Formats: sequence, structure tokens, C-alpha cells
Amino acid sequence: MEKMKKPIIVNSGIVDSYSIRSEGMDAVVQILNDENKARIYTIISPEFTMPTKALMDELKRELVSEMSFSVQEVLDMNVINELKEKLRSKTIELLKKHLPNIDENAKIYMIGTLIHEMLGIGEIEFMLSDPQLEEIRINSAAENIKVYHKRYGWLETNKKIDSEADIQNYSDIIARRIGKQVNVLNPLLDAHLITGDRVNVVLYPITTKGNTLTIRKFARDPWTITDFINTKTVSSELMSLIWLAIEYEMNVIVSGGTGSGKTSFLNICMPFIPPNHSIVSIEDTRELQLPKYLYWTPMVTRLAGADGKGEITMLDLLVNSLRMRPDRIVMGEIRRKREAEVLFEAMHTGHSVYSTLHADSLSETASRLVNPPIDVPKNLLETVDLCVVMFRDRRKNIRRLYQAGEFIVEGEGQNASININMLYRWDPVKDTIAPHSKSLKLFEELNRHTGMTQKEINDDLLTKKSILDWLVKNNIRQIDEVGKIMNEYYLDRDSVVNMVKKNMSKGKIVKK
Repeated sequence: MEKMKKPIIVNSGIVDSYSIRSEGMDAVVQILNDENKARIYTIISPEFTMPTKALMDELKRELVSEMSFSVQEVLDMNVINELKEKLRSKTIELLKKHLPNIDENAKIYMIGTLIHEMLGIGEIEFMLSDPQLEEIRINSAAENIKVYHKRYGWLETNKKIDSEADIQNYSDIIARRIGKQVNVLNPLLDAHLITGDRVNVVLYPITTKGNTLTIRKFARDPWTITDFINTKTVSSELMSLIWLAIEYEMNVIVSGGTGSGKTSFLNICMPFIPPNHSIVSIEDTRELQLPKYLYWTPMVTRLAGADGKGEITMLDLLVNSLRMRPDRIVMGEIRRKREAEVLFEAMHTGHSVYSTLHADSLSETASRLVNPPIDVPKNLLETVDLCVVMFRDRRKNIRRLYQAGEFIVEGEGQNASININMLYRWDPVKDTIAPHSKSLKLFEELNRHTGMTQKEINDDLLTKKSILDWLVKNNIRQIDEVGKIMNEYYLDRDSVVNMVKKNMSKGKIVKK
């Protein structure tokens, strides 16, 4: 058998280059400038010769006849890994029979490719393994696949799907795995891959170019508080205040525009919750990732089936969650009046609530909450202890915490007025998050609930700031690493504080 063709490495116009790995196969990603100065996302990997491709088709037929698995197995992450190992072992057996002297590198790529095609979605699996990508979009078989890169934004790739039938086939595979259908009568599909990545399908002729498949990637390495401070998205001073508010069960709403980082901000705050508290999260799409040290029950909504039945809404989950006796409720975006009413009722009944909202400022947040379609009574805003607004500067491609403040409600009923007290704001000239006004409500609430004096609160804020600065200094940024420190803080506060003081004076530590 011939050896595999070596990849051609392009050496001119390279903007960036890095390696990715999927199922034991290595590939090189190059970001290139083409002749029109447009950037191209290029995946370079060894190619199969024609005889090898013919053998691959034969191996696939034999594997299909000798291996079987159920939909339930394909939906189970632990079982899917076992299936991959079975497929790997069986392929090695077949290769020994057909090609006992096969080149080792070719064997690795043949096995990996078969896993991609039989248990995944083909060549797209390489893109799913690239941690720098946030979104993958197939517009039609006539166009190259597009990707959204964390650093370079939208890029065209050097890959395309061979035919519209192949896109339809990938869509069918994804739909069958979740017990749904996608066809001419049901041309829309919203689903999740086993990895947690969200998939949206729109078939022709609803999309006039051809069948469209979009994959929003689930973060394998989620942002943490260390990343946000490092990138100047937030400041350790402000985050120490937010930590204090979350520790003592204050209610927080996170606002911002599309892509401003609302959910990411919510995610970095979750390790601040004490480990002995029960957390229930409710989302349309599973985006939150919490440290393993927290007691967490994640739930997601479900669309109706082809028969119009089986829909599970955010309101359904919210009402149900109140029966689960949670200490903390984390809810995706507030969109409707009934959802907001139940959420605010949960605040009134002693639950600590965190949620997101589409609004670009503190004043717009208040306005959206008390006007249609959400339209909750003004006095309910008293239960929101802190509101944070996120901002995305698209020209500079940076995200910043734009404003943090509190709502002060005066009067009652329809005559009530809402005053905005901005505690912190982002200064775009200096690119810093600076104090703006003193709190009129938050510290008073903390004093009432905890008995802490203002001096004790200030001392606690300084302690928390020093721990956050220590995390940044020592680059402790993995979600479970940060979670471990927070867990230790709540179990033995003094030992963590003493360790931080000692290490901050000596320099960096070696992580165990």
C-alpha cells in the first residue's frame, strides 16, 4: 500500500499557525492572507491516495456489518468513548487482515477518519477540535465552510462539503440522535452534539442558497475570573465587591448587548458561591460550566417535537426549580413577563437569583424590566441588589464591564420612581474601571443580613481583592483550579488568606 500524501505547507502570507489534534490525528491550522488580503482559515493534514480511499470504503462496510449501537449509546458521553475504542480495536484487526504491513502513520489517520465519519460529522470534527473557533457555518455545498475565530473573527476555510446530500445526511444523523426529524416538512432543527455544541439546521428551500448547518461550539476551556482580570474586562477591586455580594446571597442581574459577554461574566462569578449551597441553572442552550466542587443541577429547555408536543419552556423549568429547594437559581435571559414575575417572586421568597437581560446600560435595564414585554411592577426592582452591564467594542474587539450599580426605588405603585446609582463605570480613555459613586443600598443590605460593620466589609473586600490578584499573579485560570481555591476559602478561610499573604510577598508559586 502507498504511503499517505504529505500535506503541502504554505509558507507565504502566513498570519498565524498552530497545531490541532483530533482522535490521534495531527493537523496544522494556518491563517493566510490571499491575493485580495482576505484571511483564509486553512487546515492542512495528510491526504489519502485513491487506493486508500477505496480500502476505507470497504472497511466502513465491514465495520457497519460487524458493529451496532443504539441511539441511547451515541448520546452517552461515557459510552461514546467506549464505542470509539471498540471501533479502533476492530479497525486494527481488519487492517492486519487486509494490510499487515501498513504504514503506522497511515493507520492512525485511517482509524481517526473512520471514527470521524462513523461516530462524528466527518471533516468538520477537526474544526470542532480547534479551541480557537467559536462557530462553524455551512451555508451550502457551493460555498466553502465559514468559521468564527476568537482572534480573527469570521474567516473562510479551505474546506467545503461535497454535496447538498452530504449536508442533509449530517443533519439527519444529528436529528436521529436526539429523536427528531429534519426534512422538507420539518426543515428547521435545533439540537446539541454529544460534546455539548449547539447545532442549528435550516434546509433548502427555506434557505435559498442550499442546506445550512451552523454549530455554536461549547467552550472546552471556559473563561475564568483570572482571564477576565488579565484581559482588563473587569478589575479585581470591582470583582471583590461582586464576590462579596454573591457570597452573602445578593441578587444580581447581568445586562449587555449581543456578544458582550453576559453569560461568560455570569460563569466566572459562579465559583464565588459557597460549596454547600444548592444551585439550579436554567438555560435555552447549555453554556454555563461550573467547578466540580459546586452542588449544581443544570437544566435546559426543549422545543416541541414534530407533533407539536413535548415543549419544555424556561417558565416550566423555573416553576419546577422552586420545588427543588435551591439556594441559588441561575437563569438565562429574561424575555417575558411571566418568567420575570416568577423570578422576582423567587427573590422575594429568599432565593438568591442571577439572570441576564438584553440592555446596554443601567437605565435601559430598568426601563426594559418595567415596560412591555417584560413589564414588571417598579417596586420589584428593589429586590435586585446589583446590576452589571457588559459592553463589546467591535472596532477594537474588546469586552469590558461597562457599568455596575443599584436601583433605588422611591414611592409606591404606579407613582414609584426608579433612580440609578452607578457604583463603577468603564473609562474608555484610560481603559480602566473606576469607582463612580458610593453605595446607597448594597452595604446597608449586607449590614442588615450579616451584622458586619462597614470596617469589616471594607477589610473583607481587601482580602478578596488580594486573593483575586494572587490568582492572576500565579496564572491559576482553569475552572476547577479556581473552584478549588474558592472551595478551600469557604472551608478554611484563614489558611487561604495566610497562604496568599505569604506567596504574594515571595513571588509565584508552583501549582500542585
